[in-house]
Amino acid sequence: MKITLNGTPQETGADTLAALLDEMGYTHARVATAVNEEFVPAPSRDAHSLADGDRIEIVTPRQGG
Repeated sequence: MKITLNGTPQETGADTLAALLDEMGYTHARVATAVNEEFVPAPSRDAHSLADGDRIEIVTPRQGG
């Protein structure tokens, strides 16, 4: 399926947000996620289905000063 991940067109075989995170190497990372501009909390990622054309944002925390 075709999605947009962090602004970049991407092909994926993942059918859930959790599966996409695994596919992209974020299995144990602490990240914030949104699908189509709507925040998806970590406990909901396994049940959040993806569809062709979805826009996904994965944001990692940064330390600053």
